[in-house]
Amino acid sequence: MVRRLDTFKLVVASHNAGKVREIGELLAPFGIEAVSAGDLGLAEPEETGKTFAANAELKALAAAKAANLPALADDSGLEVDALNGDPGIYAARWAETPEGRDFGYAMKRVHEAMEASGNSDKSARFVCALSLGWPDGHTETFLGTVEGQIVWPARGTQGFGYDPIFMADRYDITFGEMEPAEKHRISHRADAFQKMIDACFCQN
Repeated sequence: MVRRLDTFKLVVASHNAGKVREIGELLAPFGIEAVSAGDLGLAEPEETGKTFAANAELKALAAAKAANLPALADDSGLEVDALNGDPGIYAARWAETPEGRDFGYAMKRVHEAMEASGNSDKSARFVCALSLGWPDGHTETFLGTVEGQIVWPARGTQGFGYDPIFMADRYDITFGEMEPAEKHRISHRADAFQKMIDACFCQN
């Protein structure tokens, strides 16, 4: 039996401002107050999972237990077919520099790795695992995807992360050029979020 959410306050288990903002906007129509793990001063757990789902569950449970509130965690990344699914769950690590995370650098790394691979396939997808965790250790996890292709050079200043080099199928603009409302409608996060809403916010 899927557990339903019965609270109007939820911890978003992330210190990524862009991700917290997107999740907060998705939660707003349901009257749910989203407070970030960063605002609560919660530590970021080490992401030791081997899948998006495992990392999302790990983060959700750590935040839920620390805050004694249900917590929502997202683990998401970009899978590039020419790179055998990389950067995948290591998408944020590809952005690490001595000065901190730099997604301009990460996008350049993806482009250069694709060029070096000799594989002309530009197919890619964003994957998102959303996990709801409760202080008692229960979790509900949902997976969402959006298919598309890598474009170069990067285009647009909307969104965050790898958005400026990803163009979803049936579109001729990147996520970096897309209005936030349209991205929220079609994104990997929106796909996973809708599955979570259907299962945990509605009577089954």
